[in-house]
Amino acid sequence: MKTMNFHKLFLWLLLGCVLSCKQEKSNDSKASPQLEKWMLGFEKTAVNPIMQADSTYVFEDPISKKPVRWQKADVFNPGAVVRNDTVFMLFRAEDNPAAILGERTSRIGLAYSTDGIHFNKFPEPVFYPSEDAFRKWDHPGGVEDPRVVETPDGTYIMLYTSWNNDVARLSCATSKDLRHWTKHGPVFQRADGGKFLDVWSKSGAMVTELVDGRLKAKKFNGKYLMYWGELFVNLAQSENGTDWEPFLDEKGELLHVFKPTLGEFDSHLTEPGPPALYTENGILLLYNGKNLQGEGASSAFPEGTYCGGQVLFDKDDPKKLLARLEEPFICPSLPHEVSGQYKAGTTFIEGLVFFKNKWFLYYGTADSMVGLAVKE
Repeated sequence: MKTMNFHKLFLWLLLGCVLSCKQEKSNDSKASPQLEKWMLGFEKTAVNPIMQADSTYVFEDPISKKPVRWQKADVFNPGAVVRNDTVFMLFRAEDNPAAILGERTSRIGLAYSTDGIHFNKFPEPVFYPSEDAFRKWDHPGGVEDPRVVETPDGTYIMLYTSWNNDVARLSCATSKDLRHWTKHGPVFQRADGGKFLDVWSKSGAMVTELVDGRLKAKKFNGKYLMYWGELFVNLAQSENGTDWEPFLDEKGELLHVFKPTLGEFDSHLTEPGPPALYTENGILLLYNGKNLQGEGASSAFPEGTYCGGQVLFDKDDPKKLLARLEEPFICPSLPHEVSGQYKAGTTFIEGLVFFKNKWFLYYGTADSMVGLAVKE
C-alpha cells in the first residue's frame, strides 16, 4: 500500500466516523455493517502470541550485582519501528513470576524481524534501572511500556513509564541505533516550574506522519505533539522531543482532550496506544479503553477488560475531537488474552508500523505475552 492509497483508505474511515456520529445524533443507530467492517479492519494473525516469556535469558543487574532472569515472568506491551527494512521491537519484560501485579521489576528488551511476525531477541535488555541519576524514578518497579518514534534526522525517541512503586512518571530516552540509549528523565520535570513532575503520568503517543513508507515524528509550527495520559487523554508539545509542556485549561490544570464514555467499552479510562497518525484528513489516535467495574460499566464487555478504540482529531486544531468509533476494533478473544497476569482480559495496543505495504499492530496480551494484528 502506498501513501496515496493510505489517504484514500483514511477518507473511508473519516466518512464512516462522520456517518456514525450523525446517525447517533439523529436516530441512535450504528454505522452500516460495511463501514463498520472496514473500521475494524485489523485481523489477528494465525501466529499468536508472537512472543512469550523465556527464563533462559540472563543478565547481571547493575543494582543488585546479581544475575537476573530478566524475562522469566512476562514479555508484553511493545513499541516498534522500522529500520533498514527490518522491524525492531522494544518490549517490556518482567523478572519475578512470584511477585504480584505491579511489584515486579520491568526492563526493556530489543528484538528484530524481517517478516514482522517472527522475532529474534537480543540476549540482554537494552534499557533498565541502573545506578544513575534516574534510579529514584526507575527503581524498583523498572521501566515500562515503551513507545518509539523516529525523527526526521534519524534519532529515535522512546517514551516510557518510570515506576518507583510510588508514582508513575512518563519519561524519555533517545538513541541513534536502538541499542544504546541516553536517558532524559521525566518529560514534565521542567514544565511550569516542575508543577507536574510528581503527578501520575503515563503513555506518550507522539504524532507521526507516513513519509516515503515510514512513520516519522511530525512537527506543528516547530513543535512535536504528543497525546498522553491514562484516565484521560491529554496533549503536550515539545521543541526537542525530550522536554514537554502539557496543554492546560483555563484554570491552569491539565487539558483533557478525550474522556471515557460511561456505559461503553472505554467507561473507565482512555489511554493512548501507539504513536498517532497525521493525515490530510485528521490525526488518528488508536487508544486503549478500559471498561469500568460496577456502576457505569458496559454490559457488552467483561468488567475491567481493555479493548482498542479509535478517535480522530482535527489536524489544524489537535485539541478538537472530530469523531470516535462507537465499538472497539480489537478486544481479548484468544485464550492467552484472557489469562496471565491480568485475567480480566487485555489487548493493550502500543506498537504500530507500516511494513511490506501492511500495517502491523503489536499489543500486550493480559500483561503476559505479545500479540499481533495486521491490516492489509
